[in-house]
Amino acid sequence: MKTSSRPMTILLLCSMLLISFSSKASSLSVEDNFVQCLYNHSKPSHPISEAIYLANNTSFRSVLQSYVRNLRYMTSLTPKPLVIVAAKDESHVQRTVLCAKSVGLEIRIRSGGHDYEGVSYVSHKPFIVLDMFNLRSIDIDIANETAWVQSGATLGEIYYGIANKSKYHAFPAGVCPTLGAGGHFTGGGYGNLMRKFGLSVDNIVDAKIVDAKGRILDRESMGEDLFWAIRGGGASSFGVILSWKINLVKIPDIVTVFKVKRTLEQGATDIVLQWQQVADKLHEDLFVRLVVKPVNGSEAGGDDKTIEASFVGMFLGQSGLLLNLTKQNFPKLGLEPKDCIEISWVESLLFWAEFPNGTAPEALLDRNPNRKIFFKYKSDYVKEIIPRDGLEAIWKAVIEGGEVVMQWNPYGGKMSEISETETPFPHRKGNIFKIQYLLNWMEDGIEATNHHLNFSRELHEAMTPYVSKNPREAFLNYRDFDIGTSSVGKYDEGRVYGMKYFKGNFDRLVKVKTVADPDNFFRNEQSIPTHP
Repeated sequence: MKTSSRPMTILLLCSMLLISFSSKASSLSVEDNFVQCLYNHSKPSHPISEAIYLANNTSFRSVLQSYVRNLRYMTSLTPKPLVIVAAKDESHVQRTVLCAKSVGLEIRIRSGGHDYEGVSYVSHKPFIVLDMFNLRSIDIDIANETAWVQSGATLGEIYYGIANKSKYHAFPAGVCPTLGAGGHFTGGGYGNLMRKFGLSVDNIVDAKIVDAKGRILDRESMGEDLFWAIRGGGASSFGVILSWKINLVKIPDIVTVFKVKRTLEQGATDIVLQWQQVADKLHEDLFVRLVVKPVNGSEAGGDDKTIEASFVGMFLGQSGLLLNLTKQNFPKLGLEPKDCIEISWVESLLFWAEFPNGTAPEALLDRNPNRKIFFKYKSDYVKEIIPRDGLEAIWKAVIEGGEVVMQWNPYGGKMSEISETETPFPHRKGNIFKIQYLLNWMEDGIEATNHHLNFSRELHEAMTPYVSKNPREAFLNYRDFDIGTSSVGKYDEGRVYGMKYFKGNFDRLVKVKTVADPDNFFRNEQSIPTHP
């Protein structure tokens, strides 16, 4: 019986074509395959070509550096991405995730670039940056007291938008206007309204996220476990936040701000002792941050080197009531009418961001920080009052360091009412205040960097007797590689930093991660690992 050779010929031809295609694909670089994948699946209605920046593109360097806030990660030795995708449409985010996954590239997700260790734009493996700065729409619904904000929107843009719609509404988040909503909210979102209204994550009611399968999910479709995880657990471990739905909060049309400075010679230590006793117990409408820094005697009118303690506050109301509150509960502050400035909430944001008096609110729309610096920041939580001898030891260490600034942010109020398991952010009741250590410098070079990093670690070690223990807690948004890293997502390594950031919530985050991203595609040096 004679058989036709045609099927064999077709099979041979298909095999040759497949071999030819595979050979061509294998001859392409991984970034070429990634970009080709993007083009192959680009929607005609939303072409992705204008969102792609290759290393040889004339705009690549400026796009990369425009949202690098820490000069430690802008050196010639810093690893650079193979490609930047500055998404202009949600479909661009979907395609970037799927294409990066298909060719084996790591993905780093950037909204504002303020992450302290550069995890949104640096990796030591071949990677691409998914930049969200073009996705920055803000849709405010005053009638329902809600807003949808895309992850690339800055806090300044959000605040400006709210103030343009209402002088009686606000949103609790940070006081730095150039922070991107995507990362700031998902790490907690900490600001001067937190004693009254809690954190940003306590006021988020919905979200849109692209998961590891490229799907766009909202709260209903992602499920409550994942929705819980992204509100304080670092969403970049689980997917890409497209937008948040936030609840606006009601505020008076007039608030009062003040800044009172005292040196050691002017009794600063006594005031700090009393601040510790009352800071978390004051009326929830009052937030008083303590900023400690070394100053020269010529600046402070004292010895060659001394400590300046600044008490920077905001009260949700007028100055008369504020003065009565401080006179009764914080008399050593010595607040006087001349110290108080009555302004609108949006104007108070300019005060906290240290703009000159009279600056127009439009300044909040500027996405560029005043300056870029080298820096190393750390955090701690304090649960017991630091005694006088402890304060004096701290002052000595700060003076010897010469350039460090410490911010002590008070707790209490709403923060003590919310369970530490309500969101992944666990640092709630029992904390008097949180410390942020800020060490900035302008000298370039490895020697200068190592000098400052070593001092930062020495100061942190010297603070051990005065801060939380077992674990020594830390704040995710003040990311610090010194407390542990895991470049490959190992559970044991992740638990080291995970317990400090999330305490008992860490294991639940691991369970959510294992379900949502079992291949551990979304990862960085301090991401949530999958279950072993």
